[in-house]
Amino acid sequence: MSKLLFEEETFKVIGACINVHKKLGFGFKASTYHQALEKEFLNANIPFKKQKKLPIFYDGEPLDTFFIADFVCYDRVLLEIKSVPTILEQMKQQVINYLKSSNIEVGMLINFGEQSLKWKRFVHTLSIEK
Repeated sequence: MSKLLFEEETFKVIGACINVHKKLGFGFKASTYHQALEKEFLNANIPFKKQKKLPIFYDGEPLDTFFIADFVCYDRVLLEIKSVPTILEQMKQQVINYLKSSNIEVGMLINFGEQSLKWKRFVHTLSIEK
């Protein structure tokens, strides 16, 4: 049986998100969940960078533009936070595009806007593209 890429790290991140959702519930703005997650990541000893600027590459060359990831945890798991009634396809594509244009292989889309916390895990490796 194969292991998930960065399984332990993503498990801890999801656990922190579950804790925040249990304590706050749903319906707050995404910025509220950002602040609560910062505290939860610190409590859980999860290393993170918030609002991390990541360059966008085209044909191996950096462009003059960049995107801002809500969080990058463990220097290798990108986290995009939403607080919406349902996850839309364009939100999934946003995370996929972030992964394709950066050197980060694992991304997670977390939605705090539903009664139950929802998340989607994405993996993008160079070997998949070739």
